[in-house]
Amino acid sequence: MIVLRFALFVIAVFLQPATLRAVPVTDSASLQQALQDKQTTIELNPGTYRGNVLITYSTTLNCKTGAVLDADNQGDALRITAADVTVRGCTIINWGGDLTAMNAGIFVEQQAASVQLTHNQLKGDTFGIWIDASRDALITHNRIEGNLDIRSQDRGNGIHLYAAQGANVAHNEVWHTRDGIYIDTSNGNRLHNNHLHHLRYGVHYMYSHHNEVSHNRTHHTRTGYALMQSKHLQVFGNQSDQDENYGILMNFITDSHLHHNRISNVQTGSNPTGAATITGAEGKALFIYNSVFNIIENNYFQSSDLGIHLTAGSEDNRISGNAFIHNRQQVKYVSNRTQEWSYAERGNYWSDYLGWDRNQNGVGDTAYEPNDAMDKLLWTYPLARLLINSPAVATLRWIQQAFPVLRPPGVQDSYPLMAPIAQAQGVTP
Repeated sequence: MIVLRFALFVIAVFLQPATLRAVPVTDSASLQQALQDKQTTIELNPGTYRGNVLITYSTTLNCKTGAVLDADNQGDALRITAADVTVRGCTIINWGGDLTAMNAGIFVEQQAASVQLTHNQLKGDTFGIWIDASRDALITHNRIEGNLDIRSQDRGNGIHLYAAQGANVAHNEVWHTRDGIYIDTSNGNRLHNNHLHHLRYGVHYMYSHHNEVSHNRTHHTRTGYALMQSKHLQVFGNQSDQDENYGILMNFITDSHLHHNRISNVQTGSNPTGAATITGAEGKALFIYNSVFNIIENNYFQSSDLGIHLTAGSEDNRISGNAFIHNRQQVKYVSNRTQEWSYAERGNYWSDYLGWDRNQNGVGDTAYEPNDAMDKLLWTYPLARLLINSPAVATLRWIQQAFPVLRPPGVQDSYPLMAPIAQAQGVTP
């Protein structure tokens, strides 16, 4: 028995290096041969490998610095059809430009579960990474660049998840594609710590539920976070700075929780027609359209054209603990009934609140009401702004303040905070 165990040990020792040994590859022909031989680990030496690479079995593809996969503008640069494949450290360029055919730098098919794509650099015209209904993909530390010479709508998305589940998308940088990360009909995924800039939308959700979007950073996009037709989203710790049009856009979002996000410097977007302004195109830190039963708390909305805009029946949302700081206009909300923006005697911080706190409990003694009848009149008839400083408008506003019964229904914060929550805890906003 002892002799048998020793013999098995010796066999294992001698076989292990052969099993784990990386097969070095120096040209396209040797790469194709290694794939045909189904080598467990393939290592690409510096050089350019032309053509389309197809991986049909579980393997690890390691690229040394200077190893480039060049698809010669045809099809997918790399297509994966097997589970448990790892692609690491590769530079991938010049895949096909056919959006209809879903050409991608890396295309992962449905049966290819548990794929790991890490530390790769991709540059091309269409989709960077496409996950097609596969499960448990790990996509981390990749840098994906689109083609700025192509119109935004004619580019692909940097990372595209379709019907994917269990994906972990983290620490990626995406720029000059159409959208940074696009999620369609995909449930139970995490998107965190990504850097997304110079795009149409940084993060774009459609029909996807039970997802986490956390600690991402967007800037110089037309919308930082476009959340649409989805429910049960956890959106927290994200930043949006110097985005155009919208920091966070919520369209038909329900039963979701948005907290501890920081949205700043959202400004009016550029106008392709060359006109000075576009009606309704103010830079909105938060825009809520047809969205209900959400919790929006402990966020910063600051230094934007418009702090928050709600419309199309966006009621029954809990809005408390947020800080609205130095926005040109804090709130835009037209409603037929009063909306209370506080919870458990805790409202929001408003930088333009002029009330006082006589008992020093951190809550203002008078309610904050951001809009009056004149605001609603100006929203309906923008040309009336010519009279904004007239004695007639000043008189009407004085009458509303003196006789509150004449005020129309709208937003009211009965417990306005005297300081932002984070600032009160010693954190600089």
